[in-house]
Amino acid sequence: MRALTKKLWRELWQMRGQALAIALVILSGVAIFVMSLSTLDSLYLTRQSYYQEYRFAELFAELKRAPNGLQARIRDLPGVDQVETRVVALVKLDLPGFADPVTGKLVSLPDRGEPLQNRLYLRHGRLVAPGRNNEVVVNEAFANLHGLAPGDSLAAIINGKRQTLTIVGIALSPEYIYQLAPGATVPDFKRFAILWMARTPLESAYDMQGAFNDVLLRLAHGADRETVITRLDRLLERYGGRGAYARKDQVSHHFLNEELRQLRTLATAFPVIFFSVAAFLLNIVISRIIALQREEIASLKAFGYSNLAIGLHYIQLVLVIVAFGVAGGLLCGVWLGQGLSEIYIGFYRFPYLQYVLQPGVMLSAALISVVVAVLGTLYAIRRAALMPPAQAMRPEPPAVYRAALVERLGLQRWLSQPTRMITRNIERRPLKSALSMLGIAAACGVMMVGNFQGDAIDYMVDVQFNRSQREDIALSFTEPTSKRALYSLRTLPGVEYVEGARTVPVRIRFENRSYRTVIYGSEPDSQLSRVLDSELRPVVLPDEGVVINDHLGRTLGVRPGDQIILEVLEGSRPIKPVVVAAIAKQYLGMGAYMQRRALNRLMQEGDVISGAYLAVDSDYQDRIYAELRDMPRVVGTRVRSIAVKNFYAILAETILFFTFITTVLGATIAFGVVYNTARIALAERGHELASLRVLGFSRGEIAYILLGELALLTLVAIPLGFLVGRGLCAYLVARLQTDLYRVPLVLEPDTYAFAALVVLLSATVSGVMIWRQLGRLDLLAVLKTRE
Repeated sequence: MRALTKKLWRELWQMRGQALAIALVILSGVAIFVMSLSTLDSLYLTRQSYYQEYRFAELFAELKRAPNGLQARIRDLPGVDQVETRVVALVKLDLPGFADPVTGKLVSLPDRGEPLQNRLYLRHGRLVAPGRNNEVVVNEAFANLHGLAPGDSLAAIINGKRQTLTIVGIALSPEYIYQLAPGATVPDFKRFAILWMARTPLESAYDMQGAFNDVLLRLAHGADRETVITRLDRLLERYGGRGAYARKDQVSHHFLNEELRQLRTLATAFPVIFFSVAAFLLNIVISRIIALQREEIASLKAFGYSNLAIGLHYIQLVLVIVAFGVAGGLLCGVWLGQGLSEIYIGFYRFPYLQYVLQPGVMLSAALISVVVAVLGTLYAIRRAALMPPAQAMRPEPPAVYRAALVERLGLQRWLSQPTRMITRNIERRPLKSALSMLGIAAACGVMMVGNFQGDAIDYMVDVQFNRSQREDIALSFTEPTSKRALYSLRTLPGVEYVEGARTVPVRIRFENRSYRTVIYGSEPDSQLSRVLDSELRPVVLPDEGVVINDHLGRTLGVRPGDQIILEVLEGSRPIKPVVVAAIAKQYLGMGAYMQRRALNRLMQEGDVISGAYLAVDSDYQDRIYAELRDMPRVVGTRVRSIAVKNFYAILAETILFFTFITTVLGATIAFGVVYNTARIALAERGHELASLRVLGFSRGEIAYILLGELALLTLVAIPLGFLVGRGLCAYLVARLQTDLYRVPLVLEPDTYAFAALVVLLSATVSGVMIWRQLGRLDLLAVLKTRE
């Protein structure tokens, strides 16, 4: 074995604690990188396979009613390869022992055989049989939460008539991976069901014999999607078409895409932070090792070792540490990736998981780690390699000694001798002290990044569900109806206040950009549905004009005063220019807002509403639910308290799980940084501390000198770490902006306190470990002359 190789392994063993701490930092970055990207690749692969195997449609269209004969005309449109028509309807469900309101979506299946598009993955049971009018297949998530199985029954209010349905199958569909009820912002698997029923009985229930109200299309290869949509809209307009849309705008696919995009953001942002800390830490460690080995470097050069050989020796030292970190990170990342993938599979209800770890992901993780580590230490290694032997033989020039600040201020009389030594050493080595503080501050900042999203989510819930959506219950009607419908709601026991609402699907156009969304029409003085500005003050909806969501405004490039084009997608489908009156601050969704009467005028209709907001006495909620269930006009019921619980539950399964993992790995980084700072300080000052022991200082006094300096640097670094953490959180927030929700920059005192506590705990544990090593100082070596 070559001499330098022996030296390398000997030094690694001597600095094994430091090397392990650095390897843990690299392990953390690699683990998050591999976990995130392998999960992403697995979800994308699973989704693509699922879409292809079960023939997920490419174009979708909803309409009021059209004769079956129109199907042939749709098929004849240029670019259309396959057409399938359906009957779709919303219903209310009644489950024994479950008082909360439950909405179902009935989707027709062919009377015989499987559908051509959006086929079902049967988990249990079978499809509906011909001639069985009361058979349904239920989606898996809803069935599992209610303990339903083939052979069970449930009651449904279908077109105002109560009917008992028999479950014959449990299934999943590529159309409902992200299962979202109309008007909802988060999925509610327990209170929203998808039910598939034979076409003939569903037609009969809604007087739709020989007709359809939903269309699925597959396009021919090379077809222009937008051209087909335009022609399809023109064809369906007279039949109450609500605007055809591509797969990218389909609710499930769109929100799944947004979630995956957010996961990709987390997959890149966190490793960048972790790798940066690792590079900084390696630079400090290698720089100080080289400073301590000046004489060894000179001896090596005197024995004929070239600059290149010495430089490669230290690079090899770095690469060995990196190799341990990468190996551990890959194993940990695969394990965490499989766990995270299983969580996403359960949440999105894929029928299976195709977990994949691309060789490119592993190679990228290793390559990034090596490049970051080498670049982080290259300057120090270059200095070591180019250091002239004669200069290296001499000890490092001593610091400039002068009266310290405490002495210039006359404070030394109140400070003990060891305390004055601490302050002098910090002041006389400002660069090393600053680097140590910066390393500890970075560790504190990383802890804040891993923990701040809980604060942000609490704030989002407060703004969305306490300040903006203040209703207890939101209702939607089967059809827009007269405002007089509110009178019957006001008479329900426990109802304290009622407001009418009108919602209209639209496509907003501005210049060459467009977005499909919903306009919410509410009363100008609404108490239950408020629109808030950037200061979270209520916005008074103008008599004319529209108020749009801030994220929607950025997406379209719209500012107050700009004129946008509203293309209404229901009713008479008017197209009107409207001025943007104001921008609203919202963290969920991409909506727009108008006064209800102004929206009625835009729709060229009377004083009508399509839903209502209710404030109710919580003691009467179950009774109100029962009353609403018996109202045939009410087709959907959304309860605010339930929506809040679902929001937390969903984020706990996705983003908060990711946050928990990064918090744990961030704590690893914090300990690695603080321990290395302490261990390097001991290596640098070991001879000095041993000299003090020879001169009569006790073990406690020298421990106080070394650990007191670490404590002082840590206490000063923590406030600096708060600033670093806030900056890192701001960077992450800027990357977490999606159509689904936007994470605000909110940092509560608990987050600061937790980050500080982890750093202080790391310092305490490191101090205990250093204390034990102080007992092993070689006092005999100090008595020998150092040449």
